[in-house]
Amino acid sequence: MMLISMSAMGQVDLTWDDLAKISYTEKYFAAYDSDFLYPEFSQEISNLEGKEISITGYFLDIDPNGNLLILSKNPLASCFFCGNGGPETAIELRFESKPDFKTDDVVVVTGILKLNKDDVEHFNYILTDCSGFSSK
Repeated sequence: MMLISMSAMGQVDLTWDDLAKISYTEKYFAAYDSDFLYPEFSQEISNLEGKEISITGYFLDIDPNGNLLILSKNPLASCFFCGNGGPETAIELRFESKPDFKTDDVVVVTGILKLNKDDVEHFNYILTDCSGFSSK
């Protein structure tokens, strides 16, 4: 059962359980001479591509230059990069300008959902035109 709901503001509110409804196919990626997991998104999530969504998670700023901003299901100490969870537990964020959030702040982010099916240089889930606020 999908937990997707509409908010009073018009965007679709997602949960991490919604994003976990994904499967993967292993494919060879020649540029890295390695196999990667390519996502196969559920129909419910596929229907949301290009729509405004909102989700709550932990803000991660793991790039010293601030060029890679992430929303994670888990805090930094137990995030996807540390082996806890799969790629469906993190979303690449694209803000117009870098927000004042600190790593591990719990935030609500709203943006346009982009599903990345084949570019291994980016996350499976990407939010563009982001805005956000601290949920504390």
